[in-house]
Amino acid sequence: MKNELIVVIGAFGSGKSEYSINLARKYNELGKKVTLVDLDVVNPYFRSRDIQDKFAEIGIEVIAPEGEFKHADLPMMSPRIMGAVQNEDSLVILDVGGDPSGCRTIARYVANIKKRGYQMHFVVNTKRPFTSDAKAINEMIDMLEFSSKLKITEMICNTNLMEFTDADVVQKGIDICEESIKERDIKFEKYLVLDSYNKIVPDGISGKKKIVLSYFLKKPWQNTVLTNSTI
Repeated sequence: MKNELIVVIGAFGSGKSEYSINLARKYNELGKKVTLVDLDVVNPYFRSRDIQDKFAEIGIEVIAPEGEFKHADLPMMSPRIMGAVQNEDSLVILDVGGDPSGCRTIARYVANIKKRGYQMHFVVNTKRPFTSDAKAINEMIDMLEFSSKLKITEMICNTNLMEFTDADVVQKGIDICEESIKERDIKFEKYLVLDSYNKIVPDGISGKKKIVLSYFLKKPWQNTVLTNSTI
């Protein structure tokens, strides 16, 4: 079976980069050859490129802007990205920014993405301004699909309030997500919980699977710590 190509997308603050990184770590631990591509030109603080060196130590290739462009909020497109999209010897995860300009960065790769076959995971935190209710989420889905020219295949609920997260917060987020896609052909089976709150939020809310994330990304004034993933 050929290796998958997974596009991860979501609005600013959704947690999609944290999810992308944990996903890469999960498949690495399963013995897969993994390439993580940072196409996020939206968020200046939380980006996959920030763990590039540490992932190299465990055999995960991270493709991201290099040198003077490493921290630039610009779509510096490496020719290595097309190579990764076309390379079916590696499982590829594309971490894409969640606004029209972010989506447009993958436009040049769409034909090859469709040719290879893909999943597109939409990460949603209903405690963020642009995805706080079903109507807003639907508008976001339409915008992301139109801009990227790809179809979302799976919704991932990441509703949280950091240290104020509890089962009720997550349940309400799941309910909103379910409402938003009730007339869409989008799979919704999982919700995310940071490992710090794992004991507070149970598995099986609304019959869905809890995925526990390790906290990889910190703000620039914090140290990045690579911890074990339990995704």
